[in-house]
Amino acid sequence: MSTPFPFTAVVGQDDLRLALLLNAVSPAVGGVLVRGEKGTAKSTAVRALSALMPEVDVVAGCRFSCAPAAPDPACPDGPHEMGPGVQRPARMVELPVGASEDRLVGALDIERALAEGVKAFEPGLLADAHRGILYVDEVNLLHDHLVDLLLDAAAMGASYVEREGVSVRHAARFLLVGTMNPEEGELRPQLLDRFGLTVEVAASREPDQRVEVVRRRLAYDDDPDGFAARWADEETAVRARIVAARKLLPSVVLGDGALRQIAATCAAFEVDGMRADIVMARTATTLAAWAGRTEVLAEDVRQAALLALPHRRRRNPFDAPGLDEDKLDETLEEFGSGENSDGSGGSDGSDDSGDEDPDPDGPDGGGGQPPQEGPDNGNDAGSSESSGEVPAQGEPSESGQAPSPGAGEQAPVRAAEPFRTKVLSVPGLGEGAAGRRSRARTEHGRTTGARRPRGALTKLHLAATVQAAAPHQRARGRSGPGLVVRRDDLRQATREGREGNLVLFVVDASGSMAARQRMSAVKGAVLSLLLDAYQRRDKVGLVTFRGSTGEVALPPTSSVDAAAVRLESLPTGGRTPLAAGLLRAHDVLRVERLRDPARRALMVVVTDGRATGGPEPVTLAGRAARLFAADGVASVVVDCESGPVRLGLAGQLAGELGGTAVTLDELRADSIAGLVRDVQGNSRRAA
Repeated sequence: MSTPFPFTAVVGQDDLRLALLLNAVSPAVGGVLVRGEKGTAKSTAVRALSALMPEVDVVAGCRFSCAPAAPDPACPDGPHEMGPGVQRPARMVELPVGASEDRLVGALDIERALAEGVKAFEPGLLADAHRGILYVDEVNLLHDHLVDLLLDAAAMGASYVEREGVSVRHAARFLLVGTMNPEEGELRPQLLDRFGLTVEVAASREPDQRVEVVRRRLAYDDDPDGFAARWADEETAVRARIVAARKLLPSVVLGDGALRQIAATCAAFEVDGMRADIVMARTATTLAAWAGRTEVLAEDVRQAALLALPHRRRRNPFDAPGLDEDKLDETLEEFGSGENSDGSGGSDGSDDSGDEDPDPDGPDGGGGQPPQEGPDNGNDAGSSESSGEVPAQGEPSESGQAPSPGAGEQAPVRAAEPFRTKVLSVPGLGEGAAGRRSRARTEHGRTTGARRPRGALTKLHLAATVQAAAPHQRARGRSGPGLVVRRDDLRQATREGREGNLVLFVVDASGSMAARQRMSAVKGAVLSLLLDAYQRRDKVGLVTFRGSTGEVALPPTSSVDAAAVRLESLPTGGRTPLAAGLLRAHDVLRVERLRDPARRALMVVVTDGRATGGPEPVTLAGRAARLFAADGVASVVVDCESGPVRLGLAGQLAGELGGTAVTLDELRADSIAGLVRDVQGNSRRAA
């Protein structure tokens, strides 16, 4: 086993280290979600935490880590008698993004269950993680059905495996730690809320700190054991401090003043539900224990809010996480006055009352709040992109191409208020990644038939299995009540559910779209479709066209947030190179088809149908559109034409594409045109 990088050798990342240590002291805090760009020591810090976790007592030989003092009465390996157990290190179990359901919850031997009535159960990762750490790297890419299983286990503290009337239950209480890069997509709100704390990490912009990161990493790579030995004393000190904080935790008092501050803070930031209040209370109590105190102070409440609330205050998927710290300080000050007669509960977190000072030389300083000095945590990085600034006329755009002379570029306009859209789906039956848009053959959903299993059996079709085995019972010498089942008799259930698609937006950003303030309504419609794509677990891409070319504003990605940001800063102006935009979209889909052949595409063209610029622009646009019809790409044209006189060009474009045209009004789910509109297109690829 390789030597892990020492936890105390991680440079900077004070909030990350503090959040992980708080969960090591009190797993009841509820886990940590670490968000940040790649290469910021997210996985390194999480893996290093396992070496600091105190050992656990388990029943000897129990595969489910039952505690000898209070064994699980329903343990599949039980029943266990109370008595002395054995000690072992706390486990850190990693859940791969591509793991199967059986690997996560365990597998039942269906053949033995049917033939012998025996519950032969092979434990999964949830059993291994019981009383330890379950680490999910790239948790935002985890399949929906695995997320559902994690939610159930986290809520109930147990895992249930049920197959055709045969069920197994075992305890599954674990510290859930996830890491993710927000550029690759966001988490479902239900799973997001299950993480007690969240931390945003970024690479330091301070040269000296970056030098130290490189120096330590090179030293570790050259001699892992020697490097770990040099940090052994620091590791031992932190491990001892975790043990001491655990012992002190039951003695910590959460006063009414601090509790009122917690409730007022959650109310001020309009956090849904009561889980945030509970997590903040547990976190503030743990912060006090970590600082060596038995009383919760305002500084603990403030730090608890910074860790527990940012990911819970998002009102929609496109709201950036974070807290207004000025508002936080005002709330704490307003509800913190008179908390303590000596004034020690002030909102500035100072403690000059002469009480016993915490150890200033311990890890992360003596208080519950990590050191504040150091780099700016990268807050200014990428500010030019996030600010929505647009290059001046004649300057290069993000793609490196300058707008054509005389393009007449106009400043971006804000999107109109988003609305609930109709369901746009791809016709036919696909086999893509699980999602919520189009019909597909999936591992989950309603049963539509049976087939012989290809590989391991995952979903038994009981009636088909019995029907296959019944004619052979006499030949197999059946003498008792049990059914004699052979592997050849087993039948896999075929199921139909929903898949996620690649939704490629092709948006007309020309001058004709900017006229009569239409672009605000157009952006609002696209934003509404993006919100729908987020909810249906789609990948999205954005192609725009104006001036003389089409540009890939955002390559296909799972990050719908990134598409919303690019849309908001989209400028308009110039001619309408419709053919160029369609050809660029065709190239994007061709490349994505090679990368992920199973994921079907849905192209949404947002335009008024006009084509200008160059020789025979209308003819060229028609030829480009027929390429999609020939490839069987499902498409819909959102007709943005307005005014009393309509040319119907968007409808003609939809006909060339082999798709459907809808107006902005018809796109709304509450319009009288109907509740659901399937995209009509050539379904040859879907067959």
